[in-house]
Amino acid sequence: MENKGPISHFITEHYKHFNAAALVDAAKGYDDHINSGKKMMIAMAGAMSTAELGKSLAEMIRQDKVQIISCTGANLEEDIMNLVAHSHYKRVPHYRDLSPKEEWELLEGGLNRVTDTCIPEEEAFRRLQKHIFKIWKDAEANGERYFPHEYMYKMLRSGVLEQYYEIDPKNSWMLAAAEKNLPIVVPGWEDSTMGNIFASYCIKGELQASTMKSGIEYMNFLADWYTDNAGEEGIGFFQIGGGIAGDFPICVVPMLYQDLERTDTPFWSYFCQISDSTTSYGSYSGAVPNEKITWGKLDINTPKYIVESDATIVAPLIFSYVLGW
Repeated sequence: MENKGPISHFITEHYKHFNAAALVDAAKGYDDHINSGKKMMIAMAGAMSTAELGKSLAEMIRQDKVQIISCTGANLEEDIMNLVAHSHYKRVPHYRDLSPKEEWELLEGGLNRVTDTCIPEEEAFRRLQKHIFKIWKDAEANGERYFPHEYMYKMLRSGVLEQYYEIDPKNSWMLAAAEKNLPIVVPGWEDSTMGNIFASYCIKGELQASTMKSGIEYMNFLADWYTDNAGEEGIGFFQIGGGIAGDFPICVVPMLYQDLERTDTPFWSYFCQISDSTTSYGSYSGAVPNEKITWGKLDINTPKYIVESDATIVAPLIFSYVLGW
């Protein structure tokens, strides 16, 4: 602990039991995994970008504490939205008390609510739309095809958004990822605002669907990346929330092992899930990690952790420990 800061000392001193202890165990396991030279994937669901996880995740990227990210299309775009429109966000701490009429008034005011935080449509969605459309259109004109995150990287690297920056750029995890050209997998990207916008252009005949690389191509990319980077030890899997951001990438191991019959493929070598989905029958997000052994995802000896708590609280604490804060 001599290289750890006050946050790390606080959680190790005070978080002794139950989910608090599980948090510390998972953080120490993550630290050990990285310090032993192995690589880590972070799978991110929920509204973590709107929760401003970039304040810690960006530094995790800069310090090579994560080597690949799987995230929803919403998390991909919402970090950039926060970067360019932060001052226009509206916090609604009394959101539980809103009537349907008050919710409608938020919509009419161009505000889309995520729990207690409203994202401004004009300054966030539309501000990005005009720039990303040009990048999509130019790629199509040149006969080029890219993944959703690669188009976002192009937009960030072009500098066209710098005029709008409203937060310290060091707190944008997408900027940090673009600077490192970090591999990202975005399964089900169509289920996002930018995905909906892209689909609308395809329906209008202004873009072709083939200009965007598909989910199958993402899986093929991930299969190659895992094969090239897993070595004999395997990759770690740190999952925030449930859903497709975690379900999609974790399946690459059984696909390689069973479907491609590459029986030398190592299992995921660390697993942690932060979720408020309590253990239950028939729920994948609520399944205990041992169930994943039966699907050829985790080994018997893979270190396994579940923190049944709020990821907006837990993830920054775990990242702080790994960063030595």
